[in-house]
Amino acid sequence: MKYSLYAAAFVVFQTIVITAIALTVMRIKNPKFRLRNTVVEDIVYSSNTSTTSFGMRIHAEVTVENTNFGNFSFENSTVTFAYGGNTVGEVFIARARARARSTRKIDVMVDVSSNNVSSNSNLGSDLNSGRLMLTSHGRLNGRVQVMKLITKRKSAQMNCTMGVNLMEREIEDLNCD
Repeated sequence: MKYSLYAAAFVVFQTIVITAIALTVMRIKNPKFRLRNTVVEDIVYSSNTSTTSFGMRIHAEVTVENTNFGNFSFENSTVTFAYGGNTVGEVFIARARARARSTRKIDVMVDVSSNNVSSNSNLGSDLNSGRLMLTSHGRLNGRVQVMKLITKRKSAQMNCTMGVNLMEREIEDLNCD
């Protein structure tokens, strides 16, 4: 009788431990992919009525925040910068790994120019106002591997908006979701 009570208590304890591990460690989430610490360098723009154009170099830190209990290994990808729906710059993200419960930081440099912007856009008025709105988006596809037993395909999505203050030569209101 005494041993069967111990066995029942052991089974209940093991069930609680396995349930706790299944609900915390084994739940695999999508990592977070963000743009941080942006600096504008070498900005040149012209807001003449005949030619409206801009060009700049943006130095940024791209972060991949992995909240899982396993490593997130992602494939090659690109981050695209756009103005008014037109691509104005692109940067390559090489395949890498974000360790378990940590953030991988990747420094990138992207040249942004208005070569692909159509002539009927609001570029001239935006340049005259001194503020240029840019968006950036990207997607990382990869795998999360937990304890070398469970592997799940996950992806991290980035959609950011930012305002470039042309007079101060800095990025304001950087919002990523």
